[in-house]
Amino acid sequence: MSSDVVIFVCTSCKREGDAPDAPRAGAALGEAVAAAGPHRVQFVKCLSNCSRGPSAALVRPGGWSYVFGKLEVDASPEALHEGATLLGASEDGTMPWKGRPDILKRQMIARIPPFDFTPAESAP
Repeated sequence: MSSDVVIFVCTSCKREGDAPDAPRAGAALGEAVAAAGPHRVQFVKCLSNCSRGPSAALVRPGGWSYVFGKLEVDASPEALHEGATLLGASEDGTMPWKGRPDILKRQMIARIPPFDFTPAESAP
């Protein structure tokens, strides 16, 4: 497992339909993720995925980053740690589809290449 993988959790996320003054689901998700596993968890104020919150991102330096939305406080913390383990163990810097928790398949918003990524093809 790569200890370089960080789970970023948006603490300002609300669930669709939450009252404006309701406790933030993102903050509860962040606390649950931090308590659930071995990976570093970093709280952030916004991942700009507001219409699909609660949101989190898995980031591996030199690897691909993944953004997820509509996460559940009860079901997602362990899945995020499983995804971080898969991403950290990957030889090519991508999270393999096989073995990925179902919620990380269904709720993926974006996959972002590393900053130094050079595609094999130079044109479409």
